Amino acid sequence: MAVGIFDSGLGGLTVLDACQKRLPDVPFVYFGDNAHAPYGVRDADDIYNLTTAAVERLWDAGCDLVILACNTASAAALRRMQENWIPRDKRVLGVFVPLIEALTERQWGDNSPPREVEVKHVALFATPATVRSRAFQRELAFRAIGVDVEAQACGGVVDAIEDGDMILAEALVRSHVEALTRKMPSPDAAILGCTHYPIMEKEFQDALGADVKVFSQASLVAESLADYLVRRPEMVGKGTETTFLTTGNPKKVSDRATQFLRRKVEFVSA
Repeated sequence: MAVGIFDSGLGGLTVLDACQKRLPDVPFVYFGDNAHAPYGVRDADDIYNLTTAAVERLWDAGCDLVILACNTASAAALRRMQENWIPRDKRVLGVFVPLIEALTERQWGDNSPPREVEVKHVALFATPATVRSRAFQRELAFRAIGVDVEAQACGGVVDAIEDGDMILAEALVRSHVEALTRKMPSPDAAILGCTHYPIMEKEFQDALGADVKVFSQASLVAESLADYLVRRPEMVGKGTETTFLTTGNPKKVSDRATQFLRRKVEFVSA
């Protein structure tokens, strides 16, 4: 009864950790495409091809439901996958939905016309590919009006986190926040639009200031998944064991993942 979680690298482990805490009886299969990370600098076709290959591997591992715990894949590939690729007995969900539900305070199934929401000025921090896709702005526009979104492509942050260079990551966060606030001096809220970024949530908050509400994805996705499985229990697949798969070097990825989660993690070759 496993659920698949996919990311281009280690960032999706923040989502996995939250999901395991929220759903301790559900086994998860995590797939990290570390050999091809980061996705944020790739073009849309490349991201689509890599993402579909990873999802197929998770289906083979017994996961009928796969969470794309990768904003870049969610932004650049998910809609195309849902339109003409995913079989009827499988589901692939992205990570934008829980964020937008939280931001607009309305459920995804609420198809009433867009309306004004409390938040008016939103800072979006994401990878270059996610920013180019404008997927967040498109989905938000279906549900809210009068919201100004300023996006900042945070080049280098994912690489620094994956390399374990947190000093560089913090410096880059501060630089990107400064660049955004030159364009939007007083955001009401900030979206950490990459699953790597919760690792740097404190640094984003410190750089933005205490008055800015920071939305981070991991706990929101976990709660959304729990609700989804209550409504669609048949989507829990036939897998029975929690497994960690990688296209990279298993020992190297395991060592970094253990540091990332502060608990022992052992990856095997995908």
